[in-house]
Amino acid sequence: MSAPVPARRTLLRHGTLVLLLGTAQIARGATIVAVRLWPAPDYTRVTIESDGQLVSRHAAIGSPPRLAVDIEGIELNAALRELVAKVQADDPFIAGIRVGQFAPGVVRLVLDLKQPALPQVFTLPPVAAYQHRLVLDVHPAQPADPLEQLIAQHLGQKPAAAPAPAPAADPLGELMARHGAGTARPQPSAGEPASPASPAAAAAPPAEAAGKTDRLIIVALDPGHGGEDPGAIGPGGTREKDVVLQVAHRLRDRINATSINGNPMRAFLTRDADFFVPLHVRVQKARRVQADLFVSIHADAFITPTARGASVFALSQGGASSSAARWLAEKENRADLIGGVNVRTQDRHVAHALLDMSTTAQIKDSIKLGGALLGEIGNVGRLHKRNVEQAGFAVLKAPDIPSVLVETAFISNPEEEAKLRSAAYQDELADALMRGIRRYFAANPPLARSRAV
Repeated sequence: MSAPVPARRTLLRHGTLVLLLGTAQIARGATIVAVRLWPAPDYTRVTIESDGQLVSRHAAIGSPPRLAVDIEGIELNAALRELVAKVQADDPFIAGIRVGQFAPGVVRLVLDLKQPALPQVFTLPPVAAYQHRLVLDVHPAQPADPLEQLIAQHLGQKPAAAPAPAPAADPLGELMARHGAGTARPQPSAGEPASPASPAAAAAPPAEAAGKTDRLIIVALDPGHGGEDPGAIGPGGTREKDVVLQVAHRLRDRINATSINGNPMRAFLTRDADFFVPLHVRVQKARRVQADLFVSIHADAFITPTARGASVFALSQGGASSSAARWLAEKENRADLIGGVNVRTQDRHVAHALLDMSTTAQIKDSIKLGGALLGEIGNVGRLHKRNVEQAGFAVLKAPDIPSVLVETAFISNPEEEAKLRSAAYQDELADALMRGIRRYFAANPPLARSRAV
């Protein structure tokens, strides 16, 4: 039996009301669910997470330097107000944040900056545990030179007497002169014959000095993940990004206290705190400081808690050496999606060109380095695989630097998670990695470095 006509009309009217309410709800826009602030020496990131996509407009203001961002379709809430208190006094770029309801449905953020900056504002779609994100990256207008910083840090730790003469455009030679580890010699210009005192005309060095290069040996350490990207999380809540940074700090201290054939070593960290670094930027940083080695440090995870042991990976120009290596490389290469990369920047296009420049020689040397590290790690813990595996890891694609990725243990295994949290085991790992690096250089002395900076 059909319903009476008035009843049908009532239902239609109610349905129309529901549809209108739905449209109104959509028009109100998203709700802010979380805000995060990530200060770092390289840049400071502000992340605003919401349950719907945010629309914003921004403008950089010159004097005093500020960044104004209008977020449309939202109302000021407690989560947004939290940003004001999250600014740290030692933030290199942001002095303070002001938040207010600029107009109905429009919230304005004003970032008071400590220095002129190049802001990037972009959105990220939902991924992993995150909903929609609006990202404000504040980069310095004049980025610091990482090689100059590295040299300054080294000189600051080892003050010396007045420096010997050295070309102004030769910071590595100047470092050696001040440090006293070798004699800095002016390099002949193009077409100029070498003087009798120059290396090209000098007599062959004695056998015991054959490995000397009279320069700083730089090892780039790359603690995986960071910032918005926690990496794998163990059953006890241990975050991969935290433990690998701790291991990197311990290894850095050992490298900085070591020399090879009288040449001082120096560690360079792609991140020295809890912030996100895109994969291609990690490679670019290592190349910018002219690193001799690149060691990316991770803590693996698998779908079952029984997997255990350490592994070392090198790049593969072809297919992966195993299905597990291919799976891991694909997982690690997704770090940019979680950490958040502005795909509209020009660096992204540069990255694609850079990461296609891998060479057979680099891979061969990387496998040698990986073998040396595996041999030492196996003395302090269990190995998951006894041979260096290969796959297409984006972070290993520096064309001129032997590069490996070390999975120190399975953080998804409760026993290994507990070991990774232990200071004693972190020390053992750092000692083993240091021995592996020394072992590699003993068989493959670093070549004389180009003086070009």
